[in-house]
Amino acid sequence: MRIVHRNRWGYGGVQMGRFARPRRRSGCGRVERQGTAGSLKGRIQEGTETMADSDPPFNVLDEAAIAAAVLNRKPYDYSYVEQAVPPAQREAVLADVPAIPYRGSYGLPDLRYGPKFGAVIEDLLSPRFRHLVEQKFDIDLSHRFPVIVMMGNTTGNYNEGYAHPDSKHKIITVLVGFSTEWPYERGKLRILNSPDDYAFEFSPEIGRMLMFRVGDNSWHGFLPQKGERKSLQLCWVDSEWYVRKEYWRHRASAFAKANPILRKIIEWAPRKLGA
Repeated sequence: MRIVHRNRWGYGGVQMGRFARPRRRSGCGRVERQGTAGSLKGRIQEGTETMADSDPPFNVLDEAAIAAAVLNRKPYDYSYVEQAVPPAQREAVLADVPAIPYRGSYGLPDLRYGPKFGAVIEDLLSPRFRHLVEQKFDIDLSHRFPVIVMMGNTTGNYNEGYAHPDSKHKIITVLVGFSTEWPYERGKLRILNSPDDYAFEFSPEIGRMLMFRVGDNSWHGFLPQKGERKSLQLCWVDSEWYVRKEYWRHRASAFAKANPILRKIIEWAPRKLGA
């Protein structure tokens, strides 16, 4: 029997605010994303920042693999984890991944899923995972706000995967693949050096994780490809206002995509109007 966790929005999923939710509201303008060298490490050594060892262990994620992942500096800060979800856990996680019938992204509060996928969400929203990301990127996320959306399918239309640097409100983006396989050459997310050149390709297969620091030059995208593309995106953003805006936007888009006529319009609309 499929178990659905209820959260404070009344939808399937864990409560987003349950894990280290910031109390201080931040401004909505562009924030400084580059941490001062050694600043976070210094606070950890001085005991002013909670060590990850004091946090509960992960339910599913492979902490050692995530911690060991190399931080690449060019063309911007990014880190790739081949097996963030251990192979032994993948079958159970895949069985509980939410079913998303249409293209585009859906907010976590509007998805229904089973307990094993919920355990991955719990790991991603935990202080332990945040501390790993903070240490890797030398950044303080304790007063930032998490927002999670998930993609289920791509249609291969021209308006999917367009290159962009991400919103100015985003600080760190984490992508986790949940597709059983991705047998296509096209459709892999690219870390772009330029519109015609890329440094790295990320395939949205189960267990793979890509993290990057958002900035003016954090250009990324993928070539249109029709397929079952199950990819989760966790972002730390600068305000609760932006979290609410993103969930409202994706909820409105999901409502429209449930209507066959509106869905067809969205599929061929300019990318800024689609979702």
